[in-house]
Amino acid sequence: MTYYIKADRFLLEHEEKLGGYLQIEEGRFGEFVEATPKNAKIIDWTGHTIAPGLFDTHIHGINGYDIMDGTSEAVHEISKAILPLGVTRFLPTTLTSSKEDLKQSIISVTEAVQEELTGAKSEGIFLEGPYFTDKHKGAQNPNYFRDPNINEFQEWQDLSGGTIVKIALAPERNKAVEFTKKVTESGVLVSIAHTEGSYECCHELIDSGARNYVHLFNGMTGLHHREPGVVGAALTDSRAFTELICDGFHVHPKVAVLASQVKGDKLTLVTDCMRAGLMPDGQYDLGEFSVVVKDGMAKTESNSLAGSTLQLIEGVKNLQQWSEIPLYKVWHKGSLSPAKSLGREHEIGSITTGKIADYVVLDSNINVQAVAIAGEIKFER
Repeated sequence: MTYYIKADRFLLEHEEKLGGYLQIEEGRFGEFVEATPKNAKIIDWTGHTIAPGLFDTHIHGINGYDIMDGTSEAVHEISKAILPLGVTRFLPTTLTSSKEDLKQSIISVTEAVQEELTGAKSEGIFLEGPYFTDKHKGAQNPNYFRDPNINEFQEWQDLSGGTIVKIALAPERNKAVEFTKKVTESGVLVSIAHTEGSYECCHELIDSGARNYVHLFNGMTGLHHREPGVVGAALTDSRAFTELICDGFHVHPKVAVLASQVKGDKLTLVTDCMRAGLMPDGQYDLGEFSVVVKDGMAKTESNSLAGSTLQLIEGVKNLQQWSEIPLYKVWHKGSLSPAKSLGREHEIGSITTGKIADYVVLDSNINVQAVAIAGEIKFER
């Protein structure tokens, strides 16, 4: 089916266009024209903005469900819950747990995808752990921490049908370099996280193929003028992407703006959302830990931040408000930059001719009014 969208504003890949018509042809973006197309089907969104679908590359759960529940139902419910929030693509994210629980979670994601998700689409599995170290463990369970093992990873990959696309580890673990080289060669994005490693240690892992830092400033050694640490390595290496949680709790707004200025389009906005997202304050669990959510902030009993309750679109709004960067540039940190980090920018992440037509319809307050995946409206308020 071919149709055109009429709207007041379009957030295209390289610019913002006011007025005009965007073609959707057989589920992909077509040409953008300023004159009214003749004899064409037109969907009129006058008074609205058309933006690319958001891509959350780090999300554990939402609306009472978690990937570590180990059920296909949980994956389906997460997919459905994030679609009205403007998210069209996501990476179901595990955390450090027992071998049995990790296997079951991988199986459940694989089954749900095979059954076909009716909300946001999975672009593959993100394994956050278990190859971490204790000091910056956050809400990861240190009882299961261990050194990277390529045979163990291959077992997980076989279970997933080859759909694990990202794994996080601490670069100071034994055999981290060898593991990174092998896994990167297979097309998996290796990320640095929950580490007390040095600047040099991180640099070596990036040299070995790693290309991402998980939730920048959290779960890692900070920046010092005589020891750059993990944060210094992340900010100064132009090869690496860095995730940022813009909820105002994980990172101070001014520091978030600084990170955005330094990293540019290598900054990816994520949520790290856990099951308490969209839920009221109260007590929840994240893996094997009890978590208390108060005023939207999730913490373990030891007072560590435990994921977030953030919606990705709120992270976009926050960074835009804090930085006063044009909306289309900030929006792309939640759509195009995540796609680039996984080598998927040729298919998704922005409104460009030929790409899959995932788009979001926004009102004047940047609230989601409709969401389409591959050109088909999947949600309308």
